[in-house]
Amino acid sequence: MSSTDSIAVIQAAQQKAANSSFYSAMRLMPKAERDAMFAVYGFCRLVDDIADDGIGTRAERHALLVAWRADLDALFAGQPPERTRFLVEPVTRYGLRKEDFLTVIDGMDMDVAEDIVAPDLKTLDLYCERVASAVGRLSIKVFGMDESPGFELAHHLGRALQLTNILRDLDEDAAIGRLYLPREYLFEAAITTLDPKAAIANPAIDTVCRKLARDAHVHYEKAAAVLARRPKGRLATPRLMGAVYGEILRQTEAVGWLPPRQRVSLGKAKLLAIVLRNGLLG
Repeated sequence: MSSTDSIAVIQAAQQKAANSSFYSAMRLMPKAERDAMFAVYGFCRLVDDIADDGIGTRAERHALLVAWRADLDALFAGQPPERTRFLVEPVTRYGLRKEDFLTVIDGMDMDVAEDIVAPDLKTLDLYCERVASAVGRLSIKVFGMDESPGFELAHHLGRALQLTNILRDLDEDAAIGRLYLPREYLFEAAITTLDPKAAIANPAIDTVCRKLARDAHVHYEKAAAVLARRPKGRLATPRLMGAVYGEILRQTEAVGWLPPRQRVSLGKAKLLAIVLRNGLLG
């Protein structure tokens, strides 16, 4: 990957995120930090596409992820392959850790190995750790946070955001044969089918989702407690991410999960109001 291709990866990440809450948060950051975050986001999109695009057999997609592991090894050994060059600057400048990139790949490999359907709570937490909190650990390095409060923030905010996405994307996930709701909560609601579409068509799904939403709120509260201690670093971006996704969760709760569902998204006016309410413009 040439320097031009590296720029293209970052630009593609910017375009992919342009209409997202993520992009609104990134705009609060100085250019160097913003570019680093888009490089992290670009990496996540590249490996996520392997897991989700459905191209090739599971074995072939797993092999592609194995190749990414080898390329990361080379990158951190000081011999970056062409396609990893967009990561050289953020890794060097901010001390991003190889183990966090590899953990993200571990998460993608969970989706490649099999379609996740009604995982137990322990497996769901592991999935959130890999696909979300590991990204948070990369991010807090860019934010300039010390590891102790930063990793605590990544643990809770990553899980809160991922659970919110799971609760918002029930129908999209079921369409590709996935159901990330924990089986303990499903079985408690007498939903015993492991067919994703049948499970989310059951009226009791609203009870299941509200219980998982409570778990997400606990993580939002613990993330807010970390930020309230005012640790070192640029905190505006994680504060905005928590505020925006927390509002998405609250609005999704207000709509509920009874079919037919309405996927919640926040318009520009609502996003601006959240920015103003959290004092993030000054």
